[in-house]
Amino acid sequence: MSKIKQVLATGKTRTIGSDAEIISGNHEGKLNINLSVPGNSAAPSYLFDEVGAHPTAEQLFAGAWSACYIAAVGIVAKQKQVILPADTAVEIEVDLGAGGNEYFLQARLTLIVPGLDHEVATAVAHAADAMCPYSKATRGNIDVALNVITA
Repeated sequence: MSKIKQVLATGKTRTIGSDAEIISGNHEGKLNINLSVPGNSAAPSYLFDEVGAHPTAEQLFAGAWSACYIAAVGIVAKQKQVILPADTAVEIEVDLGAGGNEYFLQARLTLIVPGLDHEVATAVAHAADAMCPYSKATRGNIDVALNVITA
């Protein structure tokens, strides 16, 4: 059960990726930040959902986490010799919420791998979660739901 009784703000990202490029995006494209992936000199573009003049910490955290997580998905897929569909994506939502007089975070991670066997996709999702440094940092500290969509 979540400690959060009222959600105050949500940061959302949708990240698509491959070996060569990771792009985190939204439907409106209001904020575009160029970041690099460790070990890769390319500077992919990251776009965040529902960003006004200035992004919130939740939006930035969701974006950084999604970039790290989708990279872990790619590594795990290679290790397991799984070919990911070209439209593989990760959606992460990070909520800032209140529970009584305290503030908490909670998150929802969704791995989207259209056409991949659900059992295989779930194994990749959980192995990537075990590998991703952002997932490790949040494990046991915030409520996180991990979902897989294959349809």
